[in-house]
Amino acid sequence: MAEQNSPFTIVDFNNFWSPSGGGVRRYHLQKMAFYERIQENVLSVFVMPDAKTWTEKKSDTLIIEHVNAYRFPGNWEYRFIWKKSQIRPILEKYRPQVIEVGSPYLLPTVVRKVARKVVPNAKLLSFWHADFPVTYVGRPVANKFGKALGKFCESAAFFYARREFHRFDGIQVSCHEVLERLEKRHLPKSHWIPLGCDIQQFNTTKRDEALVAKLKDGDPNRLTIFFPHRFCEEKGIELLLGAYDILTQKLGTEPAIVFAGTGPYLPRVETAVKEHPHMHYAGFIKSADEMARHYASVDLGLALSGWETFGLSILESMASGNAQVGAATGAAFEHVTESKAGTILKERTPQALADAIIELYQSDMKRMKENARTYAEKFSWNDCFKRQLQLYRDLAV
Repeated sequence: MAEQNSPFTIVDFNNFWSPSGGGVRRYHLQKMAFYERIQENVLSVFVMPDAKTWTEKKSDTLIIEHVNAYRFPGNWEYRFIWKKSQIRPILEKYRPQVIEVGSPYLLPTVVRKVARKVVPNAKLLSFWHADFPVTYVGRPVANKFGKALGKFCESAAFFYARREFHRFDGIQVSCHEVLERLEKRHLPKSHWIPLGCDIQQFNTTKRDEALVAKLKDGDPNRLTIFFPHRFCEEKGIELLLGAYDILTQKLGTEPAIVFAGTGPYLPRVETAVKEHPHMHYAGFIKSADEMARHYASVDLGLALSGWETFGLSILESMASGNAQVGAATGAAFEHVTESKAGTILKERTPQALADAIIELYQSDMKRMKENARTYAEKFSWNDCFKRQLQLYRDLAV
């Protein structure tokens, strides 16, 4: 037990952290910002996989423990904590009341075993950042080898997840569909913790008329789209590239599309940009201001991944005033249907995507954009972490 005047302490482990990562990185950056300014007797410790071991004290309420960790070969920026010798010193130093593990591969079991010896009363929580049994196992296997084998492998992955999170006190989830799936698969009790959106950073006032004019290129009716997602099949890049000529034929003019990011389909994106004068590649955009400027300067957004566990980029696009074409499953479906700010993709084909985009573009876009912004305003990072801290405290009683 902690001493009476010692802070309520949370320690975060996550091998999904990457210096250039997307949603997981943003979650931790926002969480650290929340605890750095919190005015309570609380201490948050983020264990960051790094090239060397050192302690970074950001404030009395936030510490980053950098831990020397194995780096994956190639262009990956992920590092992997998996040894007891990397974990035990942290738990002995801080004696937390709550431990959160954000990645499912080996780390939960190792943390649980060390915690059982060092801080046996600490509560163990996971955050289900990636629906990996479905997204990374079941679906890819099904696409290559058939649905039967895909279902078998998905079930095996959920069996593995149950083993990894054995005796955990709960799993935090940001999508109701995923929450229901975890409950059906008999994982530890799920807790709904919706993530947030910086609605001051992402809003309609960031619209840049110079960028709008550049994209419209003399045609005020030219459809403009911003695609700041990983260039992979999961995010719908194949669908969008395949739909482009169909859209051009149906609209009578070439749409303008700005691609931002990277991924396995980057060569195809670069080829398409060379072939089409109204396609643009902005590279990897690191600046939040630049992201906000692009979001606010286009006509609509695309949320084509059906496997998002929350979809931070979807909310940022909506906060910027963009109606969405959303996938028929996952967080994309949840956001689009609950906001009444878009249309759902009926099939994952280029033709269906072209039809959905045109349907949305020719709808009452003014109302759709207003609905998108209003919906995004319901989510804030401050509310997210206040709700989460209350969950921590409730479990630790």
